[in-house]
Amino acid sequence: MGLIATVFSWLFGGGRNAIKETAEVFVENAEAAATREQALRAAVLAQFAAEFDRPRKGLFDRAIDGINRLPRPALAMGTLGLFVSAMVAPIWFAERMQGIALVPEPLWWLLGAIISFYFGARHQTKGQDFQRSIAQTLARAPAVAGNLRALETLRPDPAQPLDAFDAAAAPNAALADWRTGE
Repeated sequence: MGLIATVFSWLFGGGRNAIKETAEVFVENAEAAATREQALRAAVLAQFAAEFDRPRKGLFDRAIDGINRLPRPALAMGTLGLFVSAMVAPIWFAERMQGIALVPEPLWWLLGAIISFYFGARHQTKGQDFQRSIAQTLARAPAVAGNLRALETLRPDPAQPLDAFDAAAAPNAALADWRTGE
């Protein structure tokens, strides 16, 4: 008997769970993998939220944001105004367009670059704000899941979903008749 125990101790190691350790060489430990995955997700969310976390904006920043919102509507309304003025006062409109025809081509390129950079920068800023809001929402997800689990314990019968029109909770003769089909 001592020889067999010695051979098995030599093959599988003494005082350890050798079968488990041997199996983990070929198959990943699911519990340990889930723990590592959860830790990784928590770290990624924390880093993502910290990267996009900014303090609240002051009065000056909000005023500048309001002013920055004016060019797009002004350009759209101005363009519509040009169409209306072309229909209402064609001579006045033609005089203005003759003035625009005298604008040199490099100035048109400069105007195009300024407008492109303005809208491109605004698009990037809005995209980063959107990513920040997603990070904040995802950071709240574990708390919401915990709240849902806590609310689940308050159900009278956890197997049955709560019905907003439960006749037992709020007696209503018309609703009871409707449910029975009378």
